[in-house]
Amino acid sequence: WFFCSWSWITNYYTYIIVSTHIDLTYTNPYTKTGGLFAQTGNSTIITNTTVETTLINGGVGTLTVPANGFSVGDSFRCVFGGVLNSANNQTIRIRVKTGVIILLDSGIQSISNSTNDVFSLNIDFTIRALGAAGAASIVTLGTFHYTKTSNASIEGFAFDVVNNTTFDTTISNTLDVTIEWGAANAANSIYSDIFILNKTY
Repeated sequence: WFFCSWSWITNYYTYIIVSTHIDLTYTNPYTKTGGLFAQTGNSTIITNTTVETTLINGGVGTLTVPANGFSVGDSFRCVFGGVLNSANNQTIRIRVKTGVIILLDSGIQSISNSTNDVFSLNIDFTIRALGAAGAASIVTLGTFHYTKTSNASIEGFAFDVVNNTTFDTTISNTLDVTIEWGAANAANSIYSDIFILNKTY
């Protein structure tokens, strides 16, 4: 009273096996170009202080590359945008860091008489060599520009360096970008409302 061909049974179980297949392949996000992190709120307003403070707030994605996660040629771009105010004859300093390791330092830069000026900060970096400190190498370049609301003039500065002494790809690296004012002044303030990190190569 019951008939079932062997071919039907074979095809049925083949279907079950295929339809319940789970792909366990892991793809490292750092091998792909595209977005890695996007800030989803304004950063803390850095004002009336000389304490070095991060320009980054929380968001989606990650700012961390795990130990041995880099490859030679890996290239990245940070894009910041925000609002800048400064009193007359002030100074500002920008650092790009991973932990306590400084990848790029603008040094002390003059900045003066800014009122709700819009700034942009672009940072590009490329991995040149892998390894522990002394063997690994990274080149980083930054440009900081702001458009003055008073006369629409554009001011700013640029800075770049190769770090082949303290950078280490064998450890976890978490990106940070900081601001340090030269004087604690209530008229000095800066914050970012946009920060995006992309892998460009």
